[in-house]
Amino acid sequence: MAKEAVARVRRRERKNIASGVAHVNSSFNNTTITITDAQGNTIAWSSAGTMGFKGSRKSTPYAAQVAAEDVSKKAQEHGMRTLEVEVAGPGSGRESALRALQAAGFTVTSIRDVTPIPHNGCRPRKRRRV
Repeated sequence: MAKEAVARVRRRERKNIASGVAHVNSSFNNTTITITDAQGNTIAWSSAGTMGFKGSRKSTPYAAQVAAEDVSKKAQEHGMRTLEVEVAGPGSGRESALRALQAAGFTVTSIRDVTPIPHNGCRPRKRRRV
């Protein structure tokens, strides 16, 4: 007789955090949004891939908007109201994720671009010819 697997669900305790930082990382292939507290501890996260988009649909602005709506709903369950937004990467989901966070009811206090810029470091990959 095989033992029945007992499903253990770890309940997230509700944290009371009023303000935090939204890290929007938008690459050419995907957009990930992580909301942290002031110390950098992750409160909620989501990405276009976890929202069910696959392939080239992950890199669309709509996928970034859906991911931002999902992560904002998760963060508001923890009592978050105000956000600082840090945007990184060259992808197409930057602005739409930012707009979706504002539309979800967050008060955005600052927007910073933290895209890493090399001081002539590694050789870049070959340019696309379309």
